[in-house]
Amino acid sequence: MKNVLPAYQRPIYSISDPIINVDEWEKATDAFDEKNYKQSIIHVINYVNPKLLENIDLTGNIKISQMQGSAEINIEISENGFSVQAPFLKMTDKTNKVALKRKIAEVNFHPLTLAQIRQINHDFWFEFETELVLCNPHKIYDVLKEVCVLADDYDDLFIEKYKAEFYKTPKVTALSEEELVQVWNQISKVFEDYQNYFQLFTEKRWENFKWDIIMISLLKLSNMAYLNGKLRSDLIEYVNLMLDQNMEFKMRVDKGINFMNQLVKKSKEEILKNVYHAEQLQSNRWRSSEKIISERLENCKEQVDSYMTSDSFFNLSYYLQYTFLKLIYDYNLNEDYRNAIHTALENAAGLSPEIGYKTLVDTFSDLLNATVKKPLLKNEDVVTKKVKKGFFAKLFS
Repeated sequence: MKNVLPAYQRPIYSISDPIINVDEWEKATDAFDEKNYKQSIIHVINYVNPKLLENIDLTGNIKISQMQGSAEINIEISENGFSVQAPFLKMTDKTNKVALKRKIAEVNFHPLTLAQIRQINHDFWFEFETELVLCNPHKIYDVLKEVCVLADDYDDLFIEKYKAEFYKTPKVTALSEEELVQVWNQISKVFEDYQNYFQLFTEKRWENFKWDIIMISLLKLSNMAYLNGKLRSDLIEYVNLMLDQNMEFKMRVDKGINFMNQLVKKSKEEILKNVYHAEQLQSNRWRSSEKIISERLENCKEQVDSYMTSDSFFNLSYYLQYTFLKLIYDYNLNEDYRNAIHTALENAAGLSPEIGYKTLVDTFSDLLNATVKKPLLKNEDVVTKKVKKGFFAKLFS
């Protein structure tokens, strides 16, 4: 096969991923400093998901009930306290109760840091409660994220592994037939590229690049917000595994290969049963800003400079593909930033690394310097696009 950069197709629009309202955060911190604790929590909730408090009376006690995938998140704000309860799992006669309880006890030690899982009769709930005076905005944000993310992740895992059941039937919205065709084509292309590039790197004995194509494939799939259920839990698990510095590199690659080989063998029906829009209270991604993204990419600049100086365009192209996909995976990006990354990856796809790196590095420069503008369309000339003066300019001269 030709040594060109992998294909890229931006995910279709997701109706279920909440968009953070950044303006509310400063209001939350100001209200807390002024000892207006209830109002501070209201601003945090509006920051997390502006739709949650629509049409709710904020003068008395406030109650919110919202699904996060298959977990039911219940929030209550009274004049004296704040609480979160999230029933997410129930035991049946078929459940391996001892193993399940042992695992839940382990989860309560780690990774949980604020909430705890409690057993109530045959059900399991995430719970957190505190006084209003202790409701620092960072704590409220962290506990909501902890409960939302882990409740939605662990139910699928516990159901498959210990034969438990959902506490409540997930509230989902099916994709249209047209969308399912488009999504399946995108997933199939990720699988096809993984197999082709893995074979290429094996033939050329480029062992380190096997990690790249595994991670690029995992991130492309993970960034499809409508991939849910056990498939999403597995993708998150293996993204974390591939980045685990405590595990020997070759072992990580071998485990990633085994997972990807199993994944590409799954039938269309097995994959598409995990494809749907699921209700969410809070995005799984962290908030972003121009400053946050610039600081993140500043940590990558030395590596990018090194590849540019040595004309290592192949290394640079794969490094930037991974970097961009990981930004989408980690952060709730604004539309301009998201479109800039999607367009750069689409424009570089199918080009040789010696040419394709140009649009990638130019977008990296824009993101780093917070000068993101409307990206070039697919049919525009991305090869001869002029790079602005300043960062990287000397390298293109």
